Amino acid sequence: MLRPKVPAMPLPTGLVTPPAVVEPTVVIQQTPQDPAPAPFISAAPVPARPAVQLTPGAVITLVGSGTAVVLVVGAVLVSMLLAVAITGASVAICALVIRSLINAQTRR
Repeated sequence: MLRPKVPAMPLPTGLVTPPAVVEPTVVIQQTPQDPAPAPFISAAPVPARPAVQLTPGAVITLVGSGTAVVLVVGAVLVSMLLAVAITGASVAICALVIRSLINAQTRR
């Protein structure tokens, strides 16, 4: 009754597709050509990344959303701490009641 049953491997059903045949590809190497000379242009180097520009509205939005996130996360953490504290206090009260009931029975 408690022995595990090992399932038998079922046979595949339906159409079975054959494995795909991989054909080798041919690599053709080209002879290098002489590169054309680049024209001489004295230009300032282009920065790799453009600078981030924040408008006053974007700054206010960022500060507001950051404050909202901090308040929400803080409320969640405080509520979790309060739940743990209430649970611990109720368990302690239950332990005191049970201990007093057991002590009352042994005195009789």
